[in-house]
Amino acid sequence: MNLRIDGHSPIPIRRQLTEQLRHVIEGGGVPRDQALPSIRELAGFLGVNPNTIARVIDDLKRSGYVEARRGKGVFVAPAPPARPSPHLREGFLQDTVIRAAALGMTADDVSVGVLSLAGIRPTAVRGAVEVLLVECSPPELDFFARQLEAHLPVRVDKVLLAELPAITRRPKQAGRWRAAVTSFCHLPQVEQLLKGKGVPVIALLAEAHLETLHRLAQFPSGTRVGVASTTVETAHNLEHSIANAGLPNIALVGVCPAEGAALGRLVRRVDVIVCSTAAAERVRALAGSTVQVMIDDRALDQRAIEMLAALLVQQNGDGTTAAPPLVQRRLRPRPSMGLKSRGGATRATVPGT
Repeated sequence: MNLRIDGHSPIPIRRQLTEQLRHVIEGGGVPRDQALPSIRELAGFLGVNPNTIARVIDDLKRSGYVEARRGKGVFVAPAPPARPSPHLREGFLQDTVIRAAALGMTADDVSVGVLSLAGIRPTAVRGAVEVLLVECSPPELDFFARQLEAHLPVRVDKVLLAELPAITRRPKQAGRWRAAVTSFCHLPQVEQLLKGKGVPVIALLAEAHLETLHRLAQFPSGTRVGVASTTVETAHNLEHSIANAGLPNIALVGVCPAEGAALGRLVRRVDVIVCSTAAAERVRALAGSTVQVMIDDRALDQRAIEMLAALLVQQNGDGTTAAPPLVQRRLRPRPSMGLKSRGGATRATVPGT
């Protein structure tokens, strides 16, 4: 039996052992009618007071998991109580953590919440959901990976778009991914490469931070704004997000990558330039004191995160790849974002795109 005691946990040791032994018995770790180690043996092995072990055995007797046989010891009951299988319970807990994470809660937040409401602590969710992330450049991979792992309990497998064809040809490689995530401009290509592999492809929208939009709204009417980033695609996405805010006081002049002669030309035409952290050093060197530089690394739209969470929860335990319920119900799009389905892929889109 693989039993562990966490002396730093707020859960009493008696409760920890009781729940672990129930889990072991339900999972067949100790066969039915098999004798348990004696109270003295368990106490010595775990370094726990024998009185605590005796109370744990009493708890298991009352709940029907074990029975005492005079002169022989304590045995696993021939027919222990039926509870949902460990697999189903762990699936439920993983679903709960994913949904909570989409709302900004950590696993610890969920544990504390459950403790405060019911005085119990859920079993730890083991393992992480693997999500494939496909982008055209390392900076984009790093950006989206940080965003996804900060919002959801997932492990992101980062793959450059140019390397995806070779990777998808490996046997059973795609089977470990619950979903693939990419930006809109790469969606058709990623869909084609993963076609028939049972991996839903989701395009997530990355938007400018509200703080950036608020600062832009404070500038005088007619302020000329440019956008620069490590790649043209990233710059266009950021420009599109700023344009969607509909700020009447600014004029978007153009976008460019943060290298080459195009950046110098753009800097000479604007009053303000919005750029990513990776591009900031190059932009500042050209902008000097005449152009204000604003840093914005974008953020994944919260509703897009919730949509991905809904898909992962729906898939959990059944292997299906259907679109999330909020897409299937064809909800009326919200003012700032609609939801569309294309070729089996779920996408978060902005009106007009």
